[in-house]
Amino acid sequence: MTKLLFLLPFQAKAALLQGEVPVGCLLVYDGQIIGKGKNGVNFTKNATRHAEMLAIEEALDWCKNRNVAYKEVFARTDLYVNVEPCIMCAGALRISGLRRVVYGCSNERFGGCGSILDVASDQRTTDSQPVLQCVPGIFAETSVQLLKEFYRGQNPNAPNPKVKKAHDIQDIPLPSLEGVQMKDPT
Repeated sequence: MTKLLFLLPFQAKAALLQGEVPVGCLLVYDGQIIGKGKNGVNFTKNATRHAEMLAIEEALDWCKNRNVAYKEVFARTDLYVNVEPCIMCAGALRISGLRRVVYGCSNERFGGCGSILDVASDQRTTDSQPVLQCVPGIFAETSVQLLKEFYRGQNPNAPNPKVKKAHDIQDIPLPSLEGVQMKDPT
């Protein structure tokens, strides 16, 4: 099992080399990888093509090809991912019935396992799914370094930001308070 986990940083690095946010994951069932994924958002121009979603699709195919019920398999399957799943992915992982998520670094912008919102265990989100156990820390330092490397470069698929120039704001006249009577609040 430990040998399998050393593939995780390579999944993330492969995403980085393809111009994607460096997130990679492995779905492990009974000591074997049944699904893997790396971000494909920029390549496909589809915001749902996160590593976790791709791994779930691959694992579902694995179950279908072996004629086994995915719910039985997923109940004994763990996801290893180098960055805390976003809110969308944490919701999908919980609904799919996975046993556990083990992640590297926290996702302070979009984290769905507690950093921003705890979709994985919040009983208000779904009353039919058990709590998804989330454990941080695996390859955290490597994950942070990969993210820093990505954000040092520029994402060629990101839209051009619309920044207001300072002179645009200065040209807007402010309303005059001349002649306005103010009531004393006391």
